Amino acid sequence: MTFEDFDLDDILLEAIKKQGYHKPTPIQEAAIPILLERQDILAGAATGTGKTAAFVLPILQYLLDEPKRSSRHPRVLILSPTRELAFQIHRVVNQLGSYGNFPSVIITGGFKQTQQTEILTQHCDILVATPGRLAKLMEEEHVDLSYIEIVIIDEADRMLDMGQGPTVRALLDSIPTDFIAGLFSATLSGKGIERFAEEILEEPQIVQMDAPNQKSEQIQQAVYLANDKAHKQAILANIVNDSSCQSAIVFCNKKEKAIEVTEWLQSQNISAQVLHGDFIQAVRLEKLKKFKSNKIKVMVATDVAARGLDMLQITHVINYDIPYRGDIYIHRIGRTGRAQQVGIAINLVERHDLKNLERIEYHLEQSLPVEKIAGLEPSFTLKDTLKKRKKKKKSSKAKRPKKKKAKK
Repeated sequence: MTFEDFDLDDILLEAIKKQGYHKPTPIQEAAIPILLERQDILAGAATGTGKTAAFVLPILQYLLDEPKRSSRHPRVLILSPTRELAFQIHRVVNQLGSYGNFPSVIITGGFKQTQQTEILTQHCDILVATPGRLAKLMEEEHVDLSYIEIVIIDEADRMLDMGQGPTVRALLDSIPTDFIAGLFSATLSGKGIERFAEEILEEPQIVQMDAPNQKSEQIQQAVYLANDKAHKQAILANIVNDSSCQSAIVFCNKKEKAIEVTEWLQSQNISAQVLHGDFIQAVRLEKLKKFKSNKIKVMVATDVAARGLDMLQITHVINYDIPYRGDIYIHRIGRTGRAQQVGIAINLVERHDLKNLERIEYHLEQSLPVEKIAGLEPSFTLKDTLKKRKKKKKSSKAKRPKKKKAKK
């Protein structure tokens, strides 16, 4: 199948060609016709599979088919859980709409509210926003959603995790007329998503491209065992200094650890910067700009960057800290292996990380391969350590005194 098969306007096909898209990804092939037919959709697909273009292209085609110039109010609302993802979506809107007139604005936290109220005085067809800031501007009557005809909610599972569900519902309740709706998510599993979809969508077409625990097939995953902190640092340096590593994200579970790892990498003359949630938006954008332009080789990040960082050239994702949950792991490694490119996901595992590793492997329904670097071999094996842990656990259960039955 080709993009021409969707019967898109020539200016959209030109923009697609300019972006180097050769053929639709599976989620694009499934979702674009549904939205072009103006049906509601509930879509699930692994990260990095082209979800953004899957809803942006039908939106742009709709605006071409139904031109209206009488109102300055937005006709399309795209909601994102995070600022980073909102900027990514807005960039795709501008890229795919580069040969036409599709005025759009972005509203997120991290900027002065007065700046954003000024933006909203401009004519705009497409409004990309995070729920919290948009709700605040609505309360102060700076934005009117009465003219909305299409609503897209991206990464709905992340929104629910962040507690944004009630805010999103309140925003949609303020739209007085019927609208076409699309709900996109990395996973469709769980009652939360089901209830969310029932409240928002009307007889939606359901598209599930991958099982919830799947990751992109082109990502090569591996585990490297580390004896201690110094050993882990040595393995990390070896990996990022290898010629195959062109651009890497190193994930840490906490801000303090991310800062510590960044300072250590810099002490080894490795080009690195840190990204975490305490930076104001302008600083975040400047750091990401340097990373994307390859002025910085390694970005050490907390999970603030786990979603919405859309870069095709990231070759490595390195989990310096193993995440606590399998879905977080999926989103982290999804920063590499995008758009049919091969990526590498590496997990640095000390003994105290084994519990988290077991959770992830259970989520993936597979064991991750353990690899070694010559000269940096660990002093323990995964198999023997897991055996000892199980034996110790069994022994502690046996020693635990039984509770006495209460006398009647």
